[in-house]
Amino acid sequence: MEVKTLKKNKTSVYFLTDKQELETLIRKTYEWIETKKTKVDFDVVENKKGDKYVALNVKTHNKILAELKNSNFFTQQFIDNYNKIALKIGENLKTNKIEYFVGELPPYGSDSNPWCDCQDNPESYWKTLKINDLKIQNNKATFYWTWTEWKETPTYKVTAVKENGIWRIAVLDGFDYKSFTKI
Repeated sequence: MEVKTLKKNKTSVYFLTDKQELETLIRKTYEWIETKKTKVDFDVVENKKGDKYVALNVKTHNKILAELKNSNFFTQQFIDNYNKIALKIGENLKTNKIEYFVGELPPYGSDSNPWCDCQDNPESYWKTLKINDLKIQNNKATFYWTWTEWKETPTYKVTAVKENGIWRIAVLDGFDYKSFTKI
């Protein structure tokens, strides 16, 4: 952290580097995801028989959209993409383009958690997240995060955008619309 002392009134002003700001953003975001965000991402509704999912739970989905927005961690671009994925899942379930049976893995996304592209993670992993391969151009940053807890760690791509002087997450690798919704 760079420290500058102003001579007149001996006030110290601290300047965080973009890398420090982005690492803090990622750590706080993942702590929020794991401790405060509604756990299920794309909550679905069962049919009357209880053997198949037939629709997106719109009430839960709208609650999550509000949580994402109110967290101030995400750009509108991220929220819009998340919403587009959810609505496509709901549409595909309603029109039977995909079948999702109770007790089975969802036919959308991958077999891993889209927030980390992992199936398991260390406890409080957000405390050990590190940023690698940071590239900043204008107000757009791309980087990969890893955690330092385990030898086997995901390498997860993130794009962040600086809006009004504040970094926010615009793209997370696990929420790629085409791969998440492909049939």
